[in-house]
Amino acid sequence: MARQDGTAQELTDQLTVDQLAARAGVTVRTIRFYSTRGLLPPPTIGPRRVGRYGPEHLSRLALIEELQNQGMTLAAIERYLQRLPDDISAHDLAIHRAVVASWMPDTVDETTREQLERRVGRRLTDDDLERLEAMSVLGRTDDPDVFRVDPALVQLGVRLLDVPISQEAILAAREVMLDHARAAARELSRLFKQEVWEPYREREPDGERRERMKALSAHMQPMVVQALVTAFQRSMKEELREVFPGETAPRPGPAG
Repeated sequence: MARQDGTAQELTDQLTVDQLAARAGVTVRTIRFYSTRGLLPPPTIGPRRVGRYGPEHLSRLALIEELQNQGMTLAAIERYLQRLPDDISAHDLAIHRAVVASWMPDTVDETTREQLERRVGRRLTDDDLERLEAMSVLGRTDDPDVFRVDPALVQLGVRLLDVPISQEAILAAREVMLDHARAAARELSRLFKQEVWEPYREREPDGERRERMKALSAHMQPMVVQALVTAFQRSMKEELREVFPGETAPRPGPAG
């Protein structure tokens, strides 16, 4: 049974099924199919019995796409989603997607300006495109209306367009995060080599070692990413408490 209207939902569930399909880059038929399989929660029913969809639907579709890219079957995706809490937020779904995407090699999509605008659900000015290019979200091609887009960054980049801070501050923050991420990756790789790989290599025959280590790495990487995300969130809360003593920490907004 579809959910009924609610004040909070009226503020967030604004997409028709056609708009949701355009934002997610899938067909309406795909959305209907996912809904019948229970992969998507039912929409809110609005005026004239029109179904309305919100950020959690968009985030769930993005997660399903990442799981498919990982090579999971539809049945496996169903089992994965069934293990998630019923009330999981769009923000937490985005974290799951980030963890899954960390397993995948870097990918770049080519898209037209019109397709990109449909995907993000808004018109993009020339200035917007320049800012997205500066953040490495997109790159230019020989065709001025065709761009190379990083699908893992596009929604985040578009949300940053509305953040009331300068482009220089955004780029500086990006460099800080990249520097610390590289440092963490180097240290974790060093620990993995010293504590896991070297002892393992001494015990296992060469013929078996490679496949075993591949399997071990595949299981460890998402756990490490989830641990880093959790540690970062907790650290940010602590820092915000120190910067704004006595204030309630801001809650994360909906993720696309």
